[in-house]
Amino acid sequence: MTNLTLSEAEPLSHWEEPALPVRLLRWLRRDPRAAISLGILVIILGAALLAPWIAPYSPTDQNDELILAGPSAAHWLGTDDLGRDVLSRLIHGGANSLYAALLAVSVALAIGLPLGLIAGFTGGWVDSAISRLVDTFLSFPAIILAVAVTGAMGIGLTNAMFSVGLVFAPQIARLIRARTLVVRQELYVDAARCFGASPARLLIKHVLPNAVQPVIVQSTLLLAVALLAEASLSFLGLGVQLPEVSWGSMIARGYLYMSIVPEQMYAPGVLIMITAVAFNALGESLRSALDPTTQGHG
Repeated sequence: MTNLTLSEAEPLSHWEEPALPVRLLRWLRRDPRAAISLGILVIILGAALLAPWIAPYSPTDQNDELILAGPSAAHWLGTDDLGRDVLSRLIHGGANSLYAALLAVSVALAIGLPLGLIAGFTGGWVDSAISRLVDTFLSFPAIILAVAVTGAMGIGLTNAMFSVGLVFAPQIARLIRARTLVVRQELYVDAARCFGASPARLLIKHVLPNAVQPVIVQSTLLLAVALLAEASLSFLGLGVQLPEVSWGSMIARGYLYMSIVPEQMYAPGVLIMITAVAFNALGESLRSALDPTTQGHG
C-alpha cells in the first residue's frame, strides 16, 4: 500500500503551481506589450538609480562659455541657460520624478485603501459618512486641490506629491469600496464568518486579496498621472526646488527660452511621455491578466 501511494503521488507534483518568477516570465512572453513597457521602466529606473555613475557631468556644474549650446560630442543634448549639461540633468532628474510618482501613489493607497475597505465591508452609517467625505474631495478640481494643499503644507517636492496623493486617495477608496461590496457577499466570506473569523481577519485574509486586483491596475495608471502632476507642479514652482532637478523643473526652465531654443523642452517632455505611456501600457496589460473575462483572449 505504501508503494502504491508513493507511486501515485509522484505525478501530482507536475500539477503544482509554478513559482512567481516562472509565472511572471510566462506572462511577459505571452504579452509583448507588458514586456516592452516593463523593460522601458526598468531602464529608466536603473538610469535614475545609477545617475551619479553614468551621468557625464554633475547636474549643477555650470559653464558660462556654453550657455544654451546645441548638441555636440561633449554635450549630446546641449546645455541650458546656465551652461549645465542637459543629458546629465535629465538622468539625475529621473530619480526625483519617479520618487514623486511613487510617493503620490503610496500616499493614495495608504489613505484610500483602508477607507474603502472599511466603508464597503461595514456598510450603514460608516459607509455613508466615508462616501460623503470621498464625494466632497472628488468635487474639487484635482490640480486646484493639490495646489491649495501644497500651499498650506509648504512648497517642496515631498509636500507637493503628498498633496497629489490626497487627491488620488478618493479614487482608490471608491474603487476598493465597490469591489468590497461584491466580495463580502461571497460564500467563502460567509463560511469564514461562520467559523468565527473576526472582522479584521475577514478583511485581511479574505476580502482584501480578492478585491485588490482593480486597485493594482489603477495604481499603475495613477503613476502616469502622478508623473504629469509632478511636472505641472514643478512648472508652477511648487515642486522640486533648486538646486535639485526633475523633468518637470527642466520643462519649466526651458519654457523661459522657448522662443529662442525650443529644443530645451523636447528631451524632458519626450521622456515624461514615454514613461507615462509605459505605465499606462503596463496597467492595461495587468488589467487583462487579472481580469478572468479577458484571459486567453490576448
